[in-house]
Amino acid sequence: MKVKLTITESRCREGYCRAGDVFYVDGLCPPLCHELWSGIYPQVFALLNGAELDYGESRARCFDAACPDGGRVKVHGEAVEEREAEDGTQDAENGKNETENGKSEAKNEKGEADEGETK
Repeated sequence: MKVKLTITESRCREGYCRAGDVFYVDGLCPPLCHELWSGIYPQVFALLNGAELDYGESRARCFDAACPDGGRVKVHGEAVEEREAEDGTQDAENGKNETENGKSEAKNEKGEADEGETK
């Protein structure tokens, strides 16, 4: 089981996230701003451990959240099976994600992107 995080909207001041970025998480923090991560970690942890969360009028294995910095970044998280994660983008464990243009990026210490091809 992994949690797929999709950035649905971004006006990130530091440029950590772009709309369309996708991360797969199974334990380690993906290359997200620590404020956003600390806001969504409880939901990610719950989904990794089989929970269903309140989602509108029902319960589901997903959530929507916004950055504590005025909602500048919005993210959708959902539990996915291992095979979907294997068919999708690279794992968050290796510090990379896939963007809309098909390139992967790894953020360096200054938050600048180092581009490379996806697997």
